Amino acid sequence: MGTKRNEILAELLREYGFTHRGLAAEVNRVSGHMYGRAGAATDRDVRRWVSGAVRWPTTRYLLPLVEILDRPPEAMGFVPRGRSSSRLPVPPRAPAPGKEESSVKRRTFFVLPAAASVTLALGLDETPTAGRLTLTDVERITGKVGRLASHFTAVGGGALYEVATGYLDRLRDAQNGCTYGPRVEQALHSAIADLCSTAGWAAHDAGHGGQARLLHAEALQSAMLGADKRGQARAWSNLALQARIDGRHREALRVNRAALETRQARQDPRIAALLHSRLAIGHARAGDHPAAARAILAAEAALDRFDTAPPPPPWLRFLGAAEISGLAAIAHRAMGRLAEAERATAQALQLMPAAMRRNRAYYGVQLAELQVALGDLDQARTTVARIETTALSSQRIADRLTAVHRALDA
Repeated sequence: MGTKRNEILAELLREYGFTHRGLAAEVNRVSGHMYGRAGAATDRDVRRWVSGAVRWPTTRYLLPLVEILDRPPEAMGFVPRGRSSSRLPVPPRAPAPGKEESSVKRRTFFVLPAAASVTLALGLDETPTAGRLTLTDVERITGKVGRLASHFTAVGGGALYEVATGYLDRLRDAQNGCTYGPRVEQALHSAIADLCSTAGWAAHDAGHGGQARLLHAEALQSAMLGADKRGQARAWSNLALQARIDGRHREALRVNRAALETRQARQDPRIAALLHSRLAIGHARAGDHPAAARAILAAEAALDRFDTAPPPPPWLRFLGAAEISGLAAIAHRAMGRLAEAERATAQALQLMPAAMRRNRAYYGVQLAELQVALGDLDQARTTVARIETTALSSQRIADRLTAVHRALDA
């Protein structure tokens, strides 16, 4: 039996801009900090990790990889050799002066539950809750919130809900316990708006619909207090989605249209593409098929302008051709066009980066559901067998996958 290429690690190398030789050098550098002497990794080692010839690197290299790529081993596509290998030992040497706290965090990362390990990896407990808060502090907060949003497509909302809401409580404490000027206050409101939106999505993914509604509403309020127009557009988009999930389809359409009329939607093709895609789903579920088709075309037209836009913020990095195709599939499905929905979902999976494990699993389940609905049960079983849920935490996806298994068993 041949080895399976580690597509997730390959995608992470592209995302971080590492060559095989460059990653090996960085592993050796970080290994030197951890162990007191540089490692001996070479580009050949990296090729073997990517090819799948080595499915679980030695601890000497695996610990530095987690430090560099900021995620647990399974989220890098590695497969434990057994139960014992998934609980990594700590490095044998004491950390260098000034590095102890960070090193302890990284060591703890491997033996704690996912929520605690993400908190420690991102250093969320370092945010001050007393004293003077500066713009530099808020820039660090914004960076942590962005990294938290980026984790969503890799590990799912189940692992992030507790982390995001816990960090939200800490930022509220900072608001109440710190002193700061007007500019810092505005920037802090903007960061909290972003965090509320991410937490709302995590709540939705974890099956906490009531909390998702409250968090999306708070996101809009904080974005308005922070005069953050992009944050407001994001919050309106999420509120429209929440209304649709709750079955309030006409309200969802009104909110979505209002968001599309903002300056951010007119100027940023990514926001426009996301809003048009969600508007298409809203029209489809409301029974207005011609309007849904027009919205799909508008989303695709906005996608064609992505190259003219500045780099997206962390929360929008998931949006590309794959996601636009996947959202179009949802609209086609709502219109009863199952064959078109199946083709669009298959295209989404073909285009989706391997590192976006949560989104790949989501659309994999969607493809299997469509194949079941079309009566192609053998193909649905093949699709289900390919869905990778290792190190993924999403109650929403798990429930849908269980329903597909029941349908196939029946």
